[in-house]
Amino acid sequence: MGAEARQKETRIEAHGVTLLRERLATGALDALALVESYIARIEAREPEVGAWAWFDPDFARSQARALDAHRRAGRPLGRLHGLPVALKDIIDTARIPTENGCSMDAGRVPLKDSYVVERLKKEGAIIMGKTVTTELAFMHPGKTANPHDTGHTPGGSSQGSAAAVADGMVPLAVGTQTGGSVIRPASFCGVTGYKPSFGAIPRRGILTQSPSLDTVGVFASDPAGVALLAEVLFGHDPEDPATHLEPAPALATAAATKPRLKPVFGFVRPPGWENADDQLKKAFGELVEALGDQVFELPLPGVFDTAGEKRSVINMAEMSYHYYRYGRDGEEQIADVTREAIEQGNATLARDYLSALDYPKVLNAALDEIFSRCDAILCPSAPGPAPKGLNTTGDPIFNGLWTLCGVPCINLPLLTSQEGLPMGVQLVGARGDDARLMRHAQWLFDWCGQDAPEGA
Repeated sequence: MGAEARQKETRIEAHGVTLLRERLATGALDALALVESYIARIEAREPEVGAWAWFDPDFARSQARALDAHRRAGRPLGRLHGLPVALKDIIDTARIPTENGCSMDAGRVPLKDSYVVERLKKEGAIIMGKTVTTELAFMHPGKTANPHDTGHTPGGSSQGSAAAVADGMVPLAVGTQTGGSVIRPASFCGVTGYKPSFGAIPRRGILTQSPSLDTVGVFASDPAGVALLAEVLFGHDPEDPATHLEPAPALATAAATKPRLKPVFGFVRPPGWENADDQLKKAFGELVEALGDQVFELPLPGVFDTAGEKRSVINMAEMSYHYYRYGRDGEEQIADVTREAIEQGNATLARDYLSALDYPKVLNAALDEIFSRCDAILCPSAPGPAPKGLNTTGDPIFNGLWTLCGVPCINLPLLTSQEGLPMGVQLVGARGDDARLMRHAQWLFDWCGQDAPEGA
């Protein structure tokens, strides 16, 4: 179909994360050999792509050697044994620079690991390095280019994480989303990006921009890969009040389990659809037609029309507080877009901020009705393919409303523009129903990989 599904040979590659994990666990593949292959790729492509803020190949090798020795000694293996993971450069790593994409934080080296890094190390992952983020994880771009066409943006603010996975420099990466910073770069770079339900992954040791919105997300080539990584990171941390003491969902099992019944998707044209790229509109029309009776069009209630505005009020107000020192001390050192956002937050009235904080309750009440009629919402991840130029990160208009609601979202790299640039399909699930969303995401990913045969 014109909404071109990825080729079958690409799909075989896409299941590499789970296959790599199995080979590493059995000893069929050494962690060092795997790391060497990724180091070679980074050295070959980094000058063009610019995905890394910090990378030390010897550090990666030393971790791999230690893990290989651990396995050969017959010791229990972690769930991510030997898998290299890249980290957005706002995630604290002990004795490794974490500079937040900001010249004011140049040379900053944390003394402690973040919660995320603690979990990764415990489960045997290799910390491959730190990936480029936009300045303070906001809108001013970093150096990263889109691997599919280096004249186009990779998105933001988790741009380095998405680009590193897309270019085959690393199989897994971690990012964050406050507006659209996981789903949008995943769409532009053509990888799977997953933003869990709000509060699913603790944020201790991660740069705080907007505590009401900040969400940790992950990247891989397919849903099974993001499920494997995210499941390890789900948990409760008393230092993060957004988290809860509850069992983590079995995401990897959900991704590996076929739905008992074929899923039904509600196709939504979100606010801003009228300005979307014509190629995207055509591709979605063909995708909806191909899905047949498994999808129906679902209008969003009018209350969603102002969701983007409400999210921005919350984001700017909280950003002005948490970024106070950057605005106070760095007027000449931070970008205009960052400084203006801080100033906008400073000017926000308390009544407007508190009113915006109540808005997700209204939106989620409306979503409850929607999810009673479908298994997941189907909509675009971005208004089109990655825009040309590296002075923009693209428009997060199709992401912010879901971030505000705190619902889980996943980008699937299923569509392609005439120029060969990826265009993502976004699935949205009910808040807290991440496992169900993962199951249906893997189903759609596999279905499109089979060129949507009749009866699928």
